[in-house]
Amino acid sequence: MRRIAVLLAVPLMVFLGAKPAAAHPMPNSVVVLDVHQGSVTASLQLPAGDLALASGIAATQLPARAGELRAYLTGHIRPTGADGAAWTVAAGDVEVSTAEQTGTGPYQEVIATLTLTPPAGGDVRHFALGYDVIVHKVVTHTALVSVRQDWAAGRVTEGDDAEQVGAIAVDNRTMTVPPLAVDLGAGGSWQGFRAMLELGGRHILEGTDHLLFLLILLLPAPLLARGGRWRELSGARPAIRRIAGITLAFTLGHSAALALSALTRVAIPARPVEVFIAVSILIGAVHAVRPLFPGREALVAGLFGLGHGMAFSLTLADLHLSTTQLALSLFGFNLGIELVQLLLVALALPALLALARLPVQPWLRTGGALFTAAAAVGWALDRIGVPNVVARTADGAGANHGLMLAVLTVLAVAGTGWMLRGRRPAAG
Repeated sequence: MRRIAVLLAVPLMVFLGAKPAAAHPMPNSVVVLDVHQGSVTASLQLPAGDLALASGIAATQLPARAGELRAYLTGHIRPTGADGAAWTVAAGDVEVSTAEQTGTGPYQEVIATLTLTPPAGGDVRHFALGYDVIVHKVVTHTALVSVRQDWAAGRVTEGDDAEQVGAIAVDNRTMTVPPLAVDLGAGGSWQGFRAMLELGGRHILEGTDHLLFLLILLLPAPLLARGGRWRELSGARPAIRRIAGITLAFTLGHSAALALSALTRVAIPARPVEVFIAVSILIGAVHAVRPLFPGREALVAGLFGLGHGMAFSLTLADLHLSTTQLALSLFGFNLGIELVQLLLVALALPALLALARLPVQPWLRTGGALFTAAAAVGWALDRIGVPNVVARTADGAGANHGLMLAVLTVLAVAGTGWMLRGRRPAAG
């Protein structure tokens, strides 16, 4: 009996002293909504294991069974309007990738894109999202629903800042999956226009390449070219006229390209545009050291501005706006770019005029040109598929636009003070 008691007691003590096993958390599904004027795009991020359990289609069976998966998804997503009218659901691309959520570790997920369209005249801002892609089979599963893009509400940036609007899960009392009521508010054109105005201003502040191109063209503007070199001062008024001409030409160039490419919805490949911008910056840097096109800076700024405008249009193309929204967005985005650009040129103007009168001007101008040329070469290599630390550093400089504005302001005050002091009449 003693032996039997000992044999029973040992496992019992181990069981009582052991720590409770922690259940491994399962990844959630993610539904990201992009709201357009007449439809809603739903991007689904589905854990491959749970999806296979619910649908019978494993990730390893894709893309051979992609058609079956699309049919499964459209059968388990049933949006309806506030009046109860059913929306149409069309499934698009399906792909498999690796993901990781907090506490789950890495796992495979299936990414699918669907277009949800209400009947003609339907309201895309208020609807019920019937959804049971996985949760009808895996009762512990949850689908998190967020809104990423909503032009009419002023949400125009894509990224990780999507706003969660609800979650879809099994109701434990009824063991059903109730639809999620999506209420996006009223929205309006003013919110969209204002958001695009802010986006344009932020885009030029964070677009280090665009700013560097403009500033490197303005750097030798107060000088005159003689014998293949920058020599004499052109005077304050001619310098201001030249700076104004370069700025205006660059504005007209990229505004025209932005309007043409955005309104015609021409698909522009990003890589050639980005390489063209890097080459234009390199040419501007060489011109700041040795005049390549003296007196024709405005013409060159306008021509190169066309390429920079095409790069801006890529931002608008990603928003998939209607014609009316696109026209308002084009005006607001461009206005934001121009207002910030004029502010930066106004801040840089006193420093440029003062720099042209300093004995160290050639050294500072050459140093600035070499720095710009290095950044341009780094960008060009990065855009053709050769990542490098120079491009990463130059791109990261746009994140410190607050510091850049502070430095330009200090230089503007110092330059203005220096020029005013030089104009004072001599005592006596």
